[in-house]
Amino acid sequence: MPSFDAVSKVQWAEIDNALGQASKELSQRFDFQGTEARVEKTPEGLLVSATTEDRVRAAIKVLEDKLVKRKVSLKHLDVGDPAKGPKGTSKILVKVKEGIETEKAREIVKLLKESKMKVQAAIQDQQVRVTGKNRDDLQDAIRLLRAQDLGIELQFVNFRD
Repeated sequence: MPSFDAVSKVQWAEIDNALGQASKELSQRFDFQGTEARVEKTPEGLLVSATTEDRVRAAIKVLEDKLVKRKVSLKHLDVGDPAKGPKGTSKILVKVKEGIETEKAREIVKLLKESKMKVQAAIQDQQVRVTGKNRDDLQDAIRLLRAQDLGIELQFVNFRD
């Protein structure tokens, strides 16, 4: 029986490249001189810091520009609130969301059931497996999911006949 998996994966290599480009631009741009603006990868996510809150927000815009140029969706990012750092600096933690949360997966399954398509959807860990009797039904399901704005970036992998 043909099937595919709907997943939400992040390309970490592209994020690392965008971090490098953003760091280089922050060190070279005139408006960031003396602000100690930095972007770095931590276990919690991406940490953006600078001497003032407005410079942190500007550094996040630089990072977002670099991510967009490297074709990483901004739907993966969850920008936190500014927090005070040491010596009066400001920092913002940007969390990177990966995988489909259970609530979103249920929404996808419900959407496919309500569409009356001849496909079945099952939640498996952080992905949704969709099976159907023929390839055309699965392609219609992919088209339907792409047309919806679910708030997450979806990729369709493991298409099997």
